[in-house]
Amino acid sequence: MPDDASVLARRPTVRARHAASLIVLRHHNGEPHMLMGMRGAKHRFMPNRLVFPGGRVDRADLSAPFASPLSPATERALRKKTNVTLAHGLAIAAARELHEETGLSLGRPPHLHALHYLARAVTPPGLPIRFNARFLVVEETHVTGALGGDGELEELRFYGMTEALALELALPTRRVLERLRSWLALSETERNAETHTPVLLRDRGWIME
Repeated sequence: MPDDASVLARRPTVRARHAASLIVLRHHNGEPHMLMGMRGAKHRFMPNRLVFPGGRVDRADLSAPFASPLSPATERALRKKTNVTLAHGLAIAAARELHEETGLSLGRPPHLHALHYLARAVTPPGLPIRFNARFLVVEETHVTGALGGDGELEELRFYGMTEALALELALPTRRVLERLRSWLALSETERNAETHTPVLLRDRGWIME
C-alpha cells in the first residue's frame, strides 16, 4: 500500500488562487481585538476553523471602482509579487468579502486608503485547494454598518488577542495573529519604513520578500 508521501507526490500541482483576508481591528482595554468567525462544517477549505473575513479574488474585482486608492506604502508592498491591477483587485476583494461575510463596509464603492498590508500565506503544494492569500488590516473606525453578513461565518464577533491565541487555530491563522501582534508593537513610522513583508510557507516557515 502506498504511503501518504507517495500519494501526494503523484497528485497534480494545484495552482494557488489569489485571495485576500481583512483583519478589522478594535482596541479595547489596552488589547487588540480582531473580527473573526467560524467556517461551517460544509466548507471545503478550513471547515470548523476560526478565520478572518476573506476569500478569493474575482475577475470583477480587478476593475471595480473605489472611492479612495490604496496608500503608497500598501500599494508598494502588495505589488512586490503582483502588478497594479492585481494589487487593486486584492484590496477590492478584501472589502467585498468583508461586506458579504460580515455586513460591515468600507463604503460603496470602498475607501481603500486605510488598508495596511500585513503578510502573505501560501497553501502548501499537494493539497486539492490552494490559496495565495494576502492579509490586510484596517482599524474599526474606518468601517461602517451593522454586524451580520450572509451567514458564511458563524460565531462572528471581535476576539481579543489573548482569547484568540488560546483557541485551537489553524497554523496560518495563528502565525498571522503573531505577526499582527509584532506589527502593532511598531510605530506608524516604523511600519511605513518596512521594506520586506513576511510570507508564510508551511514547509519553510516565514520568509521575507
